[in-house]
Amino acid sequence: MAYDFDLLVLGAGSGGVAASRRAALHGARVAIVEGSRVGGTCVIRGCVPKKLLMYAAQLGEGFAQARGYGFDVGDAAFQMPRWAASKASEIDRLEGIYRKMLAGSGVQLIEGWARVTGPHTVQVGERQITAQHLLLATGSTPVRDSIPGIDACATSDDLLDLQQLPDELAIIGGGFIAVEFASMLARLGPKVALYYRDRLPLRGFDEMLRTGAAAALQAAGVELHPGGAPLRVQHADDGFLLGLIGDRVRAFPWVLNATGRRPNTRGLGLETLGITPDAKGAIAVNDEHETTAPGVYAIGDVTDRINLTPVAIAQGRAVADRVFGSGARRMNWAQVASAVFMLPPIGTVGPTEAQALAAGHRLKVFETDFRPMKQAFIGGAERTHMKLLVDADTDLVLAVHMLGADAPEIVQSLAVALTAGATKANFDNTVAMHPTAAEEFVLLREVSRLAEPAPAAAAGA
Repeated sequence: MAYDFDLLVLGAGSGGVAASRRAALHGARVAIVEGSRVGGTCVIRGCVPKKLLMYAAQLGEGFAQARGYGFDVGDAAFQMPRWAASKASEIDRLEGIYRKMLAGSGVQLIEGWARVTGPHTVQVGERQITAQHLLLATGSTPVRDSIPGIDACATSDDLLDLQQLPDELAIIGGGFIAVEFASMLARLGPKVALYYRDRLPLRGFDEMLRTGAAAALQAAGVELHPGGAPLRVQHADDGFLLGLIGDRVRAFPWVLNATGRRPNTRGLGLETLGITPDAKGAIAVNDEHETTAPGVYAIGDVTDRINLTPVAIAQGRAVADRVFGSGARRMNWAQVASAVFMLPPIGTVGPTEAQALAAGHRLKVFETDFRPMKQAFIGGAERTHMKLLVDADTDLVLAVHMLGADAPEIVQSLAVALTAGATKANFDNTVAMHPTAAEEFVLLREVSRLAEPAPAAAAGA
């Protein structure tokens, strides 16, 4: 059978764009379908604009710190409309770059919403398209049904398009999206209350990071409500009413729904391929990113595995190399670094202490926390927290966790060492760069504690 394309990609986010360009480089005839803006969640309404807002919050904090360094600084007020206009201009610029990259690679962009209608066949508007291989890269979308009534609340997509910030707001959720925006917004003017189910925010992160994040949020003026996720949300004329535990009700003029995201598979027509997503909507794939349908692959958030932009990019290129190139190397997903862009930020790579113990590792735990020089000079209270997890039997460094200024930049570099199999002796033999915060990672000499796995975990290791 003659197909219109060798590869048809659904979703022009970072993963889909990377896969399509790599496949075209291998000589494949490629098209990519997008119903919204080119660039996907990360570029258009996620990572990029979020970090631009973090920079704004960071600058606001810098004005106060500048006085301690001898500058006469007048009152500075954040103007959301000015930031929003600059952000919109930057996102337009980036989308233009993505469009040019696709065109320059010979990838045909088809604009519209796609629906799979059968093997090798996709409908986009009135157009029917066939392809030998199909790549599903449709990403994720905010959860809007986690609590009764929460569908009326704004999501992170809406927040980043605001022209004015409310004086007071509530954020529902305890994940990285909730924590990041609580940290930023509290520094930009609004009074922020954060409601979440667990005892600490950032479930799934190391305990040190979770505890440090909660303390940092409180220091920024965020009102924390652990174990206090609302039972319901009611839309009122002048805002929202949160129904809380104990029949309490609290009013807010604006509420952010940050209760998570789910794979964007609804309405894709996957049933025509015999693909049944799980309860969350995720598509199951094997180590080669193949679905249960022949010739159909899936990458990124739509698989709900490691939901990070660089992972989706790596997966997309791996699919293109395997299908149209000379094969692809297997990625080491155990050492994927990630960040939480709160203030101060978090950088982490490797398992949490609990995960390492559950995997049967005997651990040497090295920890430190200190007030960095920049803070100490002006009498600031912000602290930096660092942690190394070392396998007690092999001396391998299993994980690096950090909360503090420049943590994502520092941990990204150290992730190279962990990927290369660095030992604690390698860290010890590295000469420190002074004065830096990063030098503390190579100066940790005293074991904070030894940690043993539970007997069942040790027996199964």
